[in-house]
Amino acid sequence: MGVKQVIKNLDAFPRAEDHLLQKTQSGALVSVIGIIIMSTLFIHELSFYLTIHTVHQMSVDLTRGETLPIHINMTFPSLPCNVLSVDAIDMSGKHEVDLDTNIWKLRLNSYGHIIGTEYISDLVEKEHAAHKHGDGKDHHEDSEQKIHLQTFDESTENMIKKVKQALTDGEGCRVYGVLNVQRVAGNFHISVHGLNIHVAQMIFGGSNNVNVSHVIHDLSFGPKYPGLHNPLDETTRILHDTSGTFKYYIKVVPTEYRYISKEVLPTNQFSVTEYYSPLKEFDRIWPAVYFLYDLSPITVTIKEERRSFLHFITRLCAVLGGTFALTGMLDRWMYRFVEALTKPNKSRSGLR
Repeated sequence: MGVKQVIKNLDAFPRAEDHLLQKTQSGALVSVIGIIIMSTLFIHELSFYLTIHTVHQMSVDLTRGETLPIHINMTFPSLPCNVLSVDAIDMSGKHEVDLDTNIWKLRLNSYGHIIGTEYISDLVEKEHAAHKHGDGKDHHEDSEQKIHLQTFDESTENMIKKVKQALTDGEGCRVYGVLNVQRVAGNFHISVHGLNIHVAQMIFGGSNNVNVSHVIHDLSFGPKYPGLHNPLDETTRILHDTSGTFKYYIKVVPTEYRYISKEVLPTNQFSVTEYYSPLKEFDRIWPAVYFLYDLSPITVTIKEERRSFLHFITRLCAVLGGTFALTGMLDRWMYRFVEALTKPNKSRSGLR
């Protein structure tokens, strides 16, 4: 036996002579179905291979000395911009006056259309000495220790008239921008606490008349990455004939998103728990919207990865080979079934 014959004996795909092959309509039908199935599976596997997937990893957060960016975009439909202030404090009670902060306030009419713009150059930092992380004490309580009998100057009286007119006209305010705070636990809140207590009393006639209804269009702690969903986006809280304080307890999770191009995006994701405290008749606390945040000691790293080419080839061979084998079995079954049906008819015609 020659070498060529030995090699031929290794052939796992022997060819039959053309005159020994029998082509049938059922075989053609099964072949067409098999080609459609294999083409569909090939496209599916190819798209699966080309799709980038993400892998999540966790590690201890070693970041120190960086700032935490807080992106705010909120609407207060029942409070004019003149009375709203943004206050912030960290867990240690330290107040930073010259923060790299850009906050804008847009005046809105009763239909929600913009009618004016106001810029806040830095945070309102007033009467926070006794304020602790997470407490709900009213800033106006400290102001009551000052002189109660005072005369307002002309500018203050004009401001009071202006705000009262804005309340009558149904003015609202949209607050948006970025706060850059220390990377420690703390809180920021939006309220009327920036007003002198006597001015606030003149405007609203009591804390029960301060309506802190709000819509949170966007609240995030850093840039967004693909697939990120911030739980407070498009949150609406509207009060009717009542008032109170909203508190959002936020757990910030430091996150790194690594693109497949090796670019790294440092950001944060968060979870939130909401609490609403209605104002009682004799409460001296003025309503506000608090955001109390704390940082997780764990960092989440999200990596974009592409599936390996060998994995793609393995899956492709499995699905295409399986489909080919299945259609071959189906062809044989259909051929035998058709032959079983036609054979008795041929026997009867032969007897005649």
